[in-house]
Amino acid sequence: MLSLIWLIPLLPLAGAVLNLVLGRKFGDPRSGWVATLATGSAFLLTVLVYFEMLGLEAEERSHVEVLFSWLPVGSLQVDFALLADPLSIVMALFVTGISTLIHLYAIGYMNGDAKFSKFFLYLNLFVFSMLMLVLGENLLVTFLGWEGVGACSYFLISFWHTRDSAAVAGKKAFVTNRIGDFGVMTAMFLAFSSVGSLSYGAINEAAHSGELASVTATAIAMLLFVGACGKSAQLPLYLWLPDAMEGPTPVSALIHAATMVTSGVFLMTRMNPVLHISFDWVPTVIAVVGAATALYAATIAVAQNDIKKVLAYSTVSQLGFMFLAIGSGAYVAAIFHMVTHAFFKALLFLGSGSVIHGMHHQQDMRRMGALRKVMPITGFTFIIGWLAIAGVPPFAGFWSKDEILLYAFAKSPALYVVGIVTALLTAYYMTRQVIMVFYGEARWNDHSDEHGAHGDITPHESPRVMLIPLLVLSVLSILGGAMQLPFSKKLHFLEHWLAPVVEESEAYIGKTWAYQNKYLLLLLAVVVAVTGILIAIAGYGKAKFKVVEPKILEQAWNYDATVSRVVAGPGATTFNLITWIDANIVDGIVNGVGESIRGIAGSVRRVQSGFVRTYALLISLGAVLILAWFLLRGVLL
Repeated sequence: MLSLIWLIPLLPLAGAVLNLVLGRKFGDPRSGWVATLATGSAFLLTVLVYFEMLGLEAEERSHVEVLFSWLPVGSLQVDFALLADPLSIVMALFVTGISTLIHLYAIGYMNGDAKFSKFFLYLNLFVFSMLMLVLGENLLVTFLGWEGVGACSYFLISFWHTRDSAAVAGKKAFVTNRIGDFGVMTAMFLAFSSVGSLSYGAINEAAHSGELASVTATAIAMLLFVGACGKSAQLPLYLWLPDAMEGPTPVSALIHAATMVTSGVFLMTRMNPVLHISFDWVPTVIAVVGAATALYAATIAVAQNDIKKVLAYSTVSQLGFMFLAIGSGAYVAAIFHMVTHAFFKALLFLGSGSVIHGMHHQQDMRRMGALRKVMPITGFTFIIGWLAIAGVPPFAGFWSKDEILLYAFAKSPALYVVGIVTALLTAYYMTRQVIMVFYGEARWNDHSDEHGAHGDITPHESPRVMLIPLLVLSVLSILGGAMQLPFSKKLHFLEHWLAPVVEESEAYIGKTWAYQNKYLLLLLAVVVAVTGILIAIAGYGKAKFKVVEPKILEQAWNYDATVSRVVAGPGATTFNLITWIDANIVDGIVNGVGESIRGIAGSVRRVQSGFVRTYALLISLGAVLILAWFLLRGVLL
C-alpha cells in the first residue's frame, strides 16, 4: 500500500474534477455524496497505509514515492515526491477522517443552496491541497499544498460573496496569508542555497550532521515561523481567522479544526531538527508568541455573543497552546493536542452549525437559550465538546492540554502561569456559551430586547445526515486522549509512533520538578477547569452577580479596527504615494529615455533621404575628413 500513497490526494482531486464537469448534472444531493465518497475513500486508503506501516520496524517507517522529476534545472533538482512517515500519516488520517464527516454534514447543511455542487468542488479541492501539504517530501511540494489551501480558503470563506462581509473576509484571509508566505518562500531560498536541496530529508540530515550552521538554521526557523504565524493565526497575523466565520459553517469546521490552521504546527514539527540546532532564543520566541496568543484570544472569547465567533477565538487560543508546546520542545504534545483539538473543535463547530440551522440562521447567543429541550442530540454532543475543550477528565482535551502545560512548566514557570490562566478562561467562556445557548430561558422570540426582532423562530433538531457526524466526533472527543495517557510509558502510543520523526529533538524533562510532580500539576489543572466552570455558572446560570463584559474585549482589544484604520489611513496614503512615484518618477524616467531616443532617431532619420547623390556627397565628405585627419596627424607628430 505504501507505493499507492499518491492515490490519497488523487481521490479528492478526482471528486473535484467530477463535480467540475458533472456537478450540475449530479445536482443536490448527489454531488455532495460524490465528494464525500472521494474523501472517505482517501481516509480508508490512509488507514490501510497506517496498518502496513504499523507492521514495520520503527526505523523502516518512511517511504518516499517519486512520481516524476519536477524541476531538473541545473543544480536545482526537485522531485514531485510524496513522503509517508509517522508524522505525515497521522496528519493524513485526521485530515481525511474529519473532512469526510464534515462533507457528510455539509450535505444536510447546504441542502437547497444554489451553488451546492460548486461548494463540494471547493471542499474536495481544499482536502487535496491539504493532503499535498502534509504528504509532500520536500518544501516545494508542501508549498504547492500551502498555496492551494490558501486559495481554497478564499473561495470558501467568501462563498456567499454577495454579502460584502463575506467578500471582505475572504480578501483579508488571502492577503494576510500572503505575508506569511513570504517567510516560507524566503526560508526555501535560504535552505536551497545552504544545503543544495529542498528535501526534508536532506535539510534535516544536514542539521543532524552539523553541515547546517546554527545561524542559518536560526534564519530558516524564524522565516518558517513567520509563515506559520500567518497560516496558524498567531499574533500579530491572527486577524483573518475570526472573520473567516463569514463562510458556511462546514467551512469553519474544516479550516479551524482539522486542516488549514494546523499547517504551521505541522511545518514546525516537520523541521524540528532545524529548530533543535537553532540559537536558544528561537524556541523561546515561539513559546512566548504561542502563550501570548493563547491568553490574548481567550480574553476576547469571554465577551463574544456570536456563537461562531466564540469558537473562532477559541481556535486561535488553542493554536497558541500548540505553539507553546513547539517552543517548549514538546513536539509530541503539540501533535497530540492538534489531533484532540480536531475532534472536539470540529464537534463544536458542527454543533454550532446545527444550532444555526435549527434557529433559522440566527447566530446571536442572546437570542437563544433552553435549546437542549428542542435539540437534544445537538445539545448532548455539544456538551461533550465543551467538557473536552474545558479540560475536564477523562475527555480528550484534558490529557493533551495537561501535557503541554507540563512541558511549559519545565521550560518556564512564567509560561505555565500564562497557560493555566488561559485554561481557566477557556473553561469559563465555553461554559458561558453552553449556558447561553442550551440552558436558561428561551429567548427565541423575545422582541423586547435591544437586538431587534427577526420574526418568530421555532427551533428544530437537524436532519440525521448532520447528526451522525456529531455523534462520531463526540465519541472521539471522549476516547481520543487514550492515545497518550500520562500514567505509564507503555500508554504513550502517539509518542512511540512519532519517535522516528521527533525523538532527537524532543525535550527531556524527566529530572525536572514538573515531571516529578506531574500528578500534582494534573490535579491543579482539574481544579482550574472546575473553577472556570463554576465562575461561569455563578455568573450566567442563576445570575447571582452581574457579569461585566468590557466593550474593549467584545471589540477584540480594537486590534482589528486599529489595523483597518492604519491600512485605510496612513497605509492608503503611503500606497498612493508609492503608486504616484511609480507612475510619474520611475515610469517617467523610463518613458523619458524612450522619448529622447525616439527624438534623436527622428532627427537622424531625416539624413536618410533615399537620393543617391546625397549619399555620394556624404561619402566624399567622409573621405575628405579622413584624409584631413591623417595629414594633420602626420604634421602634429
